[in-house]
Amino acid sequence: MSPASTGASAVVDAAPSVSPPDSRMAPGGPGYRRMSLALFLAGVATFALLYSTQALLPLISGDFGVAAGEASWTVAAATGGLALFVLPMSALSERYGRRTVMTASLAVAVTVGVLVPLAPSLGALVVLRAVQGAALAGLPASATAYLAEEVRPRALVTAIGLFVAGNSVGGMSGRVITGWVAQEWGWRAAVAAIGVLAVGCAVAFRLLLPAPRHFTPGYLRPGDLVRTVRGHLSDPLLRRLYAIGALFMTVFGGVYTVIGYRLTEAPFSLPQGVVGSVFLVYLVGTVSASTAGRLVGRLGRRGSLYLAGGTTAAGLLLSLAGSLALVLLGLVLITAGFFAGHAVASSAVGRTATTGRAQAAALYQSAYYIGSSAGSTVGALAFHTGGWAGTVGVGLLAVLGVVAITLLGTRAARREAVVATA
Repeated sequence: MSPASTGASAVVDAAPSVSPPDSRMAPGGPGYRRMSLALFLAGVATFALLYSTQALLPLISGDFGVAAGEASWTVAAATGGLALFVLPMSALSERYGRRTVMTASLAVAVTVGVLVPLAPSLGALVVLRAVQGAALAGLPASATAYLAEEVRPRALVTAIGLFVAGNSVGGMSGRVITGWVAQEWGWRAAVAAIGVLAVGCAVAFRLLLPAPRHFTPGYLRPGDLVRTVRGHLSDPLLRRLYAIGALFMTVFGGVYTVIGYRLTEAPFSLPQGVVGSVFLVYLVGTVSASTAGRLVGRLGRRGSLYLAGGTTAAGLLLSLAGSLALVLLGLVLITAGFFAGHAVASSAVGRTATTGRAQAAALYQSAYYIGSSAGSTVGALAFHTGGWAGTVGVGLLAVLGVVAITLLGTRAARREAVVATA
């Protein structure tokens, strides 16, 4: 594995005692601001496209005459397509470059976005959304690998937090825009508006992102890919991080797939535009993700995960209230806990994997979006059978899983410390 692929500087040093200057990007340094804005916009486009139908599910159900569980497949198909293709896309990024794969992925995704509003049936809509999700698979893992290679380690959590913050802004703006546009002109016009937003983000991303300086192209060898994946899956810490990402996203996917149905029904009976505006709580996620680095600095990784899980659980319990104000407060806590936990776990993957970082990140993203698909479908089914309390029950079980896995990590760390001092 070359030094560039591991994120280390390539050095030929005749005087080993003298450390060479680190040429990777850091806050305040050349290119860092452009890089941050470019990946922020990529995050906006990714989440805006990926979840463009989520706030519109009640309208899609009415248009095609289907129940919540069937309409939820327009979300689950997109996240499922991303989960299935993120690993192959990461392999392509090892060969052709992170920036190239991210650019191509956005180009295909926005092209499909032009066709989504024209879908003649629910089946066609689900297929188009699956293709769109598969195209977007080139973004998350490639972006994380790009950051791991081009940004100094101490700035990595903050840089990934900004990318995740872009995700939250994309998810928020997509839902707010679709809510108000759909109220006036229907869900098809709403997803078309998201397509226009994504085109602008894609163009700006390509113009802003600095060319990689620490990437060395590899070869597409399936055997090497299998060995790399097997090595990552044999690492207990990485396995725990993958499971944590999946479980956090199970909560988030379930809550935000179903919340539109709850708020448009009695006792709230909110109009579609107002329901879309509820997603402004994503701004809380922007803040919690971008400050994840400071949180880890104070509490450590596991302490931060405990706090994120506890915050999410508190939000789920509050959302059971019959008061709209308490439901909204619950959504604020769920969103803050989720984005903080996701930023902490995903950045830990980048720091844990010293080789095959694109594949390590791809496995995390695959688990993450499998969790999203599971949360969307199971959350919708739970809502159909048990109402909002059923969806909350699914979320609480997932949070309990996060806490249990983090506790296993805490105990493992204590055992290792005892062995080290023996």
